[in-house]
Amino acid sequence: MNILLAEDQAMIRTALASLLQLEAGFTVTEAADGTAALQLLKQQRFDLLLSDIEMPGHSGIELAQYIQQHKLTTKVVIITTFGRAGYVKRAMDAGVGGFLLKDAPVDQLVQAIHQVMAGKRVVDSELLLNSLGEQDPLSDKERQALRLAADGQSTSEIAAALYIAEGTARNYLSEAISKLSAANRIDAARIARQKGWL
Repeated sequence: MNILLAEDQAMIRTALASLLQLEAGFTVTEAADGTAALQLLKQQRFDLLLSDIEMPGHSGIELAQYIQQHKLTTKVVIITTFGRAGYVKRAMDAGVGGFLLKDAPVDQLVQAIHQVMAGKRVVDSELLLNSLGEQDPLSDKERQALRLAADGQSTSEIAAALYIAEGTARNYLSEAISKLSAANRIDAARIARQKGWL
């Protein structure tokens, strides 16, 4: 099984790759962040993407959305330290097959990989219970604009990055601020991140 492992923390990535390669039939290609992972997904075929959520470049959920949009056969398992409710819903909508916390035992991860490859869905029970809470009010464009705002980009930079007019970028930000009852764009990004919506 050809696995692409996307994880920006080098120590975790190296340790996980080493442990997975001990498993019979597992070949692991490492990607240091979401941008590197996306490049590899464009260049070669993988049976499975095992990805962190929050990484520079692209999040694990954005990588799953890319796989879904381009109808790749690659299955996706997300591993995260963050048990945020919003992540599970967004991940499932993006076709993610497995969602586990990083502190799960390796044999549980290996078992989850085999189950996902067999077409099943595997979600950590704690994450699943948390996900039954609040609904994510943000649209994809509002989320993208907020993420860029959180990185310190100005409204004109956000507009350029999203290929939209400056007024439209301003509208997305003010909608997000309003929906989250936030004081400003930075506060909105903080609230959305805490809830796993960013």
